[in-house]
Amino acid sequence: MSETIARAHESHEAEASHGHPTYGTFIKVWVALLLLTGALVGLSHLGQTAAVWGLLTLTPIKAALVFYFFMHLKYEGILLKGVILVTLGTLLIFFVLLFSDVAFR
Repeated sequence: MSETIARAHESHEAEASHGHPTYGTFIKVWVALLLLTGALVGLSHLGQTAAVWGLLTLTPIKAALVFYFFMHLKYEGILLKGVILVTLGTLLIFFVLLFSDVAFR
């Protein structure tokens, strides 16, 4: 029984040494996401302006944490990271154009 636990511990250490996240990393990111969600809920009680600015600033941070850790983007190559950044940049440009069109009608 203790040999099985020792092997599991060794494989866990080997997994951590190869750059893959450990359970502790996932738990830390999950707690950070919970805290950011709590901050968004708190900002929503302060008024509509605070809620909108909170959503525009904290939501991309939450999305980046999910992309980076839970979707394992941290461990991908530079090409895939570049493709995702170009895609998100294009989406941001479309949002800016959409909001500017709505704002100046």
